[in-house]
Amino acid sequence: MITKDTISKSLGVPPIEYIEHEVLPAVMTDTNQDFDLARGHIISVIEKGQSALDGILDIAERTQSARGYEVVATLIKTLSDSSKDLLELSKRKKDLQIDNGPTTVNNNLFVGSTSELLKMLKRADANPEE
Repeated sequence: MITKDTISKSLGVPPIEYIEHEVLPAVMTDTNQDFDLARGHIISVIEKGQSALDGILDIAERTQSARGYEVVATLIKTLSDSSKDLLELSKRKKDLQIDNGPTTVNNNLFVGSTSELLKMLKRADANPEE
């Protein structure tokens, strides 16, 4: 553990103990893994934001502070945006998974008058083997 004795001595406070953590590189190769990771982060932000909103709203109601209500309004907007981001992420995943189907489309077009079309159809009925 590392302590910051110099800073704590100069401020006259007890030292804070820091724990070093190993930083692992984020390696993502699969789109589904990326989606799941991003979705998990957004859901976590929404859940933590909801908890924070409950606490801040309680404080704002108790103090009747305009600044408190401003913070509540900002947090509500942020949570709303996070919810929209979650829906957009799901829509993008769905768009990526759509099967495009056949790419060749053959359209047959008859150019001629109705009387020519009728004659051609009569010939086709008379000679079904063609």
